[in-house]
Amino acid sequence: MRYVVTGGAGFVGSHLVDALITAGHEVVVVDNLHTGSWHNVSDLEDYCNFTFVEADVAGEIDIPGPVDRIYHLACPASPPHYQEDMVKTLLTSTHGTYNMLKLAKEKNARLLFTSTSEIYGDPLVHPQPESYWGNVNTLGPRSCYDEGKRCAEAYCYSFANQQKLQVRIARIFNTFGPRMNPEDGRVVSNFILAALRGEPLKIYGDGTQTRSFMYVDDLVRGLMLLMESDESMNCVPVNIGNPVEYTIRGWAETVIDEVNKFKGVDEDTAIECIEASVDDPKQRKPDISRAFEKLGWKPEVDVLDGVRKTIKYFSICLEVD
Repeated sequence: MRYVVTGGAGFVGSHLVDALITAGHEVVVVDNLHTGSWHNVSDLEDYCNFTFVEADVAGEIDIPGPVDRIYHLACPASPPHYQEDMVKTLLTSTHGTYNMLKLAKEKNARLLFTSTSEIYGDPLVHPQPESYWGNVNTLGPRSCYDEGKRCAEAYCYSFANQQKLQVRIARIFNTFGPRMNPEDGRVVSNFILAALRGEPLKIYGDGTQTRSFMYVDDLVRGLMLLMESDESMNCVPVNIGNPVEYTIRGWAETVIDEVNKFKGVDEDTAIECIEASVDDPKQRKPDISRAFEKLGWKPEVDVLDGVRKTIKYFSICLEVD
């Protein structure tokens, strides 16, 4: 089949593109390279079934020829990046999603939209099922991302019901792995890089807040299963995440331990608490019952194995720098 992957030069998108190319599909990557990197897909440049289009999904997108499937991943996903230009982040999620849904309608293609666990905000229900409507501050510094994704889900619902479009919605929880942007400010990259450099690991708040971490290969597998799910999954949100929950302090200690093993040392790396960020969720853990029952999906990669692979990747990044 012929796929379009927006945000395909990004962290998650490039792993998805690799999987689709390996499966023998034709892939058109659309990316403006704002947070993505050409380096993530440059190895595919000479493949006859790979095309790269440098473009912004919030503008007009022209994809000649037939399209069977659209994976719509384009949007900055880390707080420093999506808060850098909050208006642009909103436009990417809203008008960008509208444009890709129009393209799907024009091409009679199925579209999968990558939403986020952030739409649950600072949840009052734990773990979070897809039926939970969330506890989100519409006027906070995270709202450009949270509300943009919530609006995009509404676009998906409206197109699916009014235009009879086939749409799939994945609500993604914290994901990590190779190709993460070292400067994206996410907790996994921040902790691993600090530990590799022998610097203190900085925790926002007291570190009792929780997160669930998933290795990127599990996410890609979940997205592909959801895309090819049957009619009953049309516009039905599905949590894709790891239900194993860590406190942020516990995660920092885990990273320090694994980095020490990687370096062959026993360094007493410091953990420092700094001022908590605004609207930082206190708990985050997915209820993945729907993914397991409807897709047969659950995480398979051991989190510590994923951490070790990511540590190796970032160690190479530091050598290059």
